Amino acid sequence: MIILLVILAITIALFIWGKFPPDVVALMSMLALYLTGILDLSETLSGFSNPTVLMIAALFIVGEGLARTGWTALAGQKFVFWAGKSIPKLLILVTFGSGVLSGFVSNTGTVAALLPVTVSAAWKAGTLPSKLLMPVAFGSNTGGLLTLTGTPPNIIVSNVLVEQGINGFSFFEFSLIGLPLLVICIFYFRYIGYKLLPNHKTKNRPVSIDSEVHRWISNYSIGDNMYRLRIRSMSPLIGTKIGDWQFEEKHNISVMRLRRRHPNVLKGTAPFVELPEPDTEMRYHDIITVKGTAEDVDEMIIALKLGLIPQAFEPSELKKELINQEIGMVEMIITPTSFFVGRTLPLGRYLKKSGIQLLGASRDGKPLADKNIKIKAGDAFVIRGSWENIESLKGVYENLVISGSPDAMAKDVDELTPRSYIALGTLVLMILLLVFDVFPGAIAALICGGIMMLTGCVPITKAYKGISWTSVVMIAAMIPMGLALQKTGTAEMVSNGLVDYLGTIHPTMLLGGIFLVTMVFSQTINNSATAVLMAPIAFMAAVSLGVSPKPFMMVVAISASTAFLTPVGTTTNAMVMGAGGYKFLDYVKVGGPLLLLLFVLTMLVVPYVWPF
Repeated sequence: MIILLVILAITIALFIWGKFPPDVVALMSMLALYLTGILDLSETLSGFSNPTVLMIAALFIVGEGLARTGWTALAGQKFVFWAGKSIPKLLILVTFGSGVLSGFVSNTGTVAALLPVTVSAAWKAGTLPSKLLMPVAFGSNTGGLLTLTGTPPNIIVSNVLVEQGINGFSFFEFSLIGLPLLVICIFYFRYIGYKLLPNHKTKNRPVSIDSEVHRWISNYSIGDNMYRLRIRSMSPLIGTKIGDWQFEEKHNISVMRLRRRHPNVLKGTAPFVELPEPDTEMRYHDIITVKGTAEDVDEMIIALKLGLIPQAFEPSELKKELINQEIGMVEMIITPTSFFVGRTLPLGRYLKKSGIQLLGASRDGKPLADKNIKIKAGDAFVIRGSWENIESLKGVYENLVISGSPDAMAKDVDELTPRSYIALGTLVLMILLLVFDVFPGAIAALICGGIMMLTGCVPITKAYKGISWTSVVMIAAMIPMGLALQKTGTAEMVSNGLVDYLGTIHPTMLLGGIFLVTMVFSQTINNSATAVLMAPIAFMAAVSLGVSPKPFMMVVAISASTAFLTPVGTTTNAMVMGAGGYKFLDYVKVGGPLLLLLFVLTMLVVPYVWPF
């Protein structure tokens, strides 16, 4: 027991020091438990086979699917729109949103879904993620107390009552205390917590496509010489393929996009052909977006009996025309040793080897208006193609510089596609599976994570990159610590001693003691393990005093979810640690006052709603 307490103290000290990454500290702690003989091999590695760890990894994939299909970017914009320029309003929105959602989805699932949304919203609102992410984590922990299935400790304490022949808590009975606690949490962050939250600068600022598009329009004259043409009923293009006409060679025109005026999804006709190929068939009333000089376009209109759609390309319209979930644009810079130096390429031309299109060119900060450009070192281009092709471009052509992160920019597209609704449906399915307990939580999350990958919402090659492995490894490595506290009898010894002492004074004192002991354990032990440990002890203490066990069971559930003082107390705290750049002491500074408020409110409300 003494050795265990020494290891626990060193682990906490290393977390506070911050010299080593938290996952490394957790792994060292796990190895110390094995090397000192406190745990055997299977117990030491039990965290990596724990269903909770698998569930967390799967939930990151679900959150990645929502980000890649436009929902997180859209939600971030809505948050900013609703909050206006008021960061306090944004703070209330994210805290309230995480609290309500976690009443029906697991706390970890809630944070995994809202984390990228909150980071995006923070930057767009002109603040730092560290000012919003901890409220999301604490709000989800508190909101888990709104329903029976909101968090595992709720189910655990209710089952203890049922096993003893007492009616358990109903589905929404927890909201009688959970809702007031969530309201207090929101008001705390609005008026007190915001001042205590740190200003940590991080490197996770998302790329804003809107700002990039405006810059490209100015620097590269992207919208110049772009026209929309309608294929009229007498046009010879009807029923032919793009490659039959050699537009670039004969007309000096590049076809950039094709819009079907009469799409038929059931027959496989999509509304748009984003990157028309030589075998793309043209049909009556289709609209083709082309790039070329006004003279060349006029000649093609007359020769091929096309109609001109007079509409200027405003920045927002240009974005919709050229960028979506599948197709993107980035800036490419040519180095002196590049394959392209000395070659002549026409703007608008597709490079078949890489599947990209040259949209605009700039030299010495000035746009190049020539159709055919002899490329020099230092020239910059705006290129268009599938996000996947853009990201793999360096592997096709060496010595190129891609400005920005195509992967990050793809997540900033707020336009919804059919895959967006598949991703949303997958989230709803996960909620239903969890609410109605159709499958264990880990299985439900794995099923939905698999759907995200199989439907292309998250490319399989990107699935592992979407998982925060630092959080996953840290959680898996800390689970054995909770097991060691139980195995050595340390937790039970402390609990029984405190209960025996306070129980002789008054039931309310015992209730407060149960809260404090459970809260202390929940800072380092998984909240489910804490509830499993404390629920039987609290029940026996209530029975021995001849009072109702229900208020004690409710307090166990509440205090097991108040791990606000450490980043390892709950998975949600760990998930936001890296993204917010938080230190160990940040949790103590921000979580301490909130924990005190919730303790006082619990002591006032619980005995009133569930009398002794």
